Amino acid sequence: MTTAPNGQQTTAAADRPQATPTVATAPDGPSGYTLPLSPDGRSSLVPPPPWHFSGDVLYVAFRTDPEVVRAFLPPALRQGEVDGMAAAVFGDWQSCCDDGAELEDPVRAQFREFSLFVACTWRGRPAVRCPLAWVDADFSLVRGLIQGYPKKLGEIAMTRSFGIGRAGAPLAAGTAFAGTLAAGHRRLAEARVVLDRPADPPALMTHPMVHTRRFPAWTPDKPGETELVTGGSTNQRYADVWAGQAELAFFDSPVGDLAAFAPREVLGGYRFSFAETLLGGERAQA
Repeated sequence: MTTAPNGQQTTAAADRPQATPTVATAPDGPSGYTLPLSPDGRSSLVPPPPWHFSGDVLYVAFRTDPEVVRAFLPPALRQGEVDGMAAAVFGDWQSCCDDGAELEDPVRAQFREFSLFVACTWRGRPAVRCPLAWVDADFSLVRGLIQGYPKKLGEIAMTRSFGIGRAGAPLAAGTAFAGTLAAGHRRLAEARVVLDRPADPPALMTHPMVHTRRFPAWTPDKPGETELVTGGSTNQRYADVWAGQAELAFFDSPVGDLAAFAPREVLGGYRFSFAETLLGGERAQA
């Protein structure tokens, strides 16, 4: 027993009897949308879609070397002009499934992300490819690999807007927003945007994305599975879109290629809120 500040005696957590979880054997064996499997499926790292996302985005548009972009594109996406248009995209996200359970257990809902977007052409129309991405939560990493989003683990930091106080970073002309990416104990990217006007959403956010889903072979005598996929994003919404002047820098790493996309010209930056729902995609035929 312990004594609370008001003088009442309470039972300490360590003294309370602990319930033993009951695990029933599933007739068809353990299940789940992703590993790990379990009798009732709740150990699965990622639940099945639909997945709903809401968050704040810091976005820097720039031009990079078109030949570097081309080298990172699969053949089906090299058929049109490759002009080196790209974007560095920092996101501070919250996600959930239809029942919203993750919102009441925020450790399963919140994550930050950095993505590199490059412009390309798919079936004669503008499209976007994400050749590199980092995220700071395991469930987001695996969920991305399911989509073909090439995520690795990293540390992402972003200026938040609270709209109150000296540290609030209001959405107003003159406010500076910054983002950083680190991975493997190395700084890989940093960006800064100083807002000066309301704006429309940036172009690459509105184009369809084309990813590569890859499941490598476990034995050397068997081929792996590789497919291009697209679609799945619905109910896209934007709010509080501001634009301004931007700075962007990438740094070298012995285990990454981000520095190869070094900006040749920084075109400007954006800060906005974004929401979408992801459903199952489809194969992207050439």
